[in-house]
Amino acid sequence: MDLSAGTGGVRADTRMVSVPPGRVTLSDRRTRRSWPVEVASCRLAAFPVTRAEYARVTGRRPAARDERLPVAEVSWADAVGFCNSLSLHEGLPPAYRVTADGVAWDTSADGYRLPTEAEWEHACRAGTEGPRYGTLDDIAWYRGNSGERVHEVGGRRPNAWGLYDMLGNVWEWCWDLYDAEVYGAYRVLRGGGWFDEHWSCRASVRRRSHPTFRVDDVGFRVARSGGGGQSPVG
Repeated sequence: MDLSAGTGGVRADTRMVSVPPGRVTLSDRRTRRSWPVEVASCRLAAFPVTRAEYARVTGRRPAARDERLPVAEVSWADAVGFCNSLSLHEGLPPAYRVTADGVAWDTSADGYRLPTEAEWEHACRAGTEGPRYGTLDDIAWYRGNSGERVHEVGGRRPNAWGLYDMLGNVWEWCWDLYDAEVYGAYRVLRGGGWFDEHWSCRASVRRRSHPTFRVDDVGFRVARSGGGGQSPVG
């Protein structure tokens, strides 16, 4: 999703990929639990949010100057704020209500938001059933080929639905709580990153972190609802 100046100050182009509805089975190795989820159609950005996009929307420029790198060192709360800011720039109703009590998702709003982890995994798999949608070296930057550094978005092959960097490069925040009973406010991360070994770069792998956590291998991509809604998990 490339952002450029327009009459509204900032606009998003059409690099949102339509993800068809489907069914995905999520799993958690820690609890050895799995559960099926029906996923409604949605739209997902073809690329993770870049540093240039983040700066144009928020006015906060990351330290690194390569604008095509995925933005990193952004918290879940930062990602939520970006989604709402981009929605307002586009004249769309924000998807999130942010109050002193937390963040609520207005599922009736058509603004930008984070994907649920079920949407994310369904989109990552793109109709495949294995751990990855292709040969890892072809589709992802990970510890074995990254030179232990982040890379520009879109440098590896996309999946069958035209989504890039779903595995590797940077982990991606999702909307969902990881396990509220055990981890409280911790949110789900998906996809693996440039410093991870191959076993972390799989469609099913889940990671968790506090919503204020920032680190150099965590970013996000945006989604929008389409063709019906899906009940939020968190």
